[in-house]
Amino acid sequence: MTDKTLTPITEQEELKKFCKSLSEGDFICVDTEFHRETTFWPELCLIQASAPGVEGLIDPKADGIDLQPFLDLLADTSRIKVFHAARQDMEIFTRLMGKPPAPIFDTQVAAMALGLGDSISYDNLIQRVLKRHIDKSSQFTDWKRRPLSDKQLKYALGDVTHLRDAYQWMRDELSALDRTDWVASEMQELTDPALYDNDPKNAWQRLKFRKTHKDYLAVFAAVAEWRERQAQALDRPRRRILKDEAVQEIADQKPKSEEHFDRLRAVPKGFIRSRTANGLTETVEAAAADPEAYAPRLPKRQQNPQTPAGAPEMLKVLLKAVSDDNNVVPRLIANAADIERIARGETSEDIAAFTGWRNEIFGKKAHALLTGKLALSFENGQVRLFEPKT
Repeated sequence: MTDKTLTPITEQEELKKFCKSLSEGDFICVDTEFHRETTFWPELCLIQASAPGVEGLIDPKADGIDLQPFLDLLADTSRIKVFHAARQDMEIFTRLMGKPPAPIFDTQVAAMALGLGDSISYDNLIQRVLKRHIDKSSQFTDWKRRPLSDKQLKYALGDVTHLRDAYQWMRDELSALDRTDWVASEMQELTDPALYDNDPKNAWQRLKFRKTHKDYLAVFAAVAEWRERQAQALDRPRRRILKDEAVQEIADQKPKSEEHFDRLRAVPKGFIRSRTANGLTETVEAAAADPEAYAPRLPKRQQNPQTPAGAPEMLKVLLKAVSDDNNVVPRLIANAADIERIARGETSEDIAAFTGWRNEIFGKKAHALLTGKLALSFENGQVRLFEPKT
């Protein structure tokens, strides 16, 4: 790794040449360093990228730099973009591009399909796949400060050079196991624009509401929207505007005066008189006065059938056995909510475990288990599946 490689790109022509080199491969590995502790929007501090035979760093904070050539590469659907734990990187680029990069490959998700671990960290993945040790001492350094040290730059670049090698190994392993489609279906969810929606009107959906009557929901949704708008406008984390508990308490109490706001436990005393609270009183008053107009429409609640005693536990044993047999992380096949629904006898195709490859290795067996066509036993400490005699 030369000194030139460890110099971030700060000039437009250099960026264009780097992007042209990246475009010659069929995939690009991407990572970012950003700052978000005190802001709503992540502040992009460094971009790392690699492809076969090329790697480099882009300084998005350099004067006059225009990231469009790199964003065009991310928007090119003929090329796979490789990330590890892609969610936050995708959020950053979705805001810059107006849409999520696609198609993508998330090595953290792929690791689940290869039985390497659930939510495996990057350094653990590289150690397991490539037998390399990564020095993480620069992980939490100040990426906003310039100039960045050689140690920081070497660490940052390693995030995409190791990723390049790991991706190629994982891609080949998935192909050999005929599991490429397993990962591709998971990637479709990560490229759904709705996942990165920051529309303040939908902010209430991220929170758990305690009640379902309209006068509560109206204030709850209105205050959540107000907080989101304030957080975005002031570029401060939501919790620095109001904590989730405060949104709940305001919806429950519907304070009408400064004194009433000051009596709320989750709202800091004097907050309502601060500039940050601008418009909050009027928001609460308007929502409380017209719940019909402000309350979100909730889907009609369905009466769930009673879960048979022991059914979830049996399904979890089956899931563990199937996961072990196929060397797949259980959560990739079915999550806790899926297990509960299956235990109640639901067979809807909106349950992921009843679709595609999941249905083949688990869904069909789960249904057979609950209908008496499959049974579980233990032999020498191992779970055995068999068809009971009738």
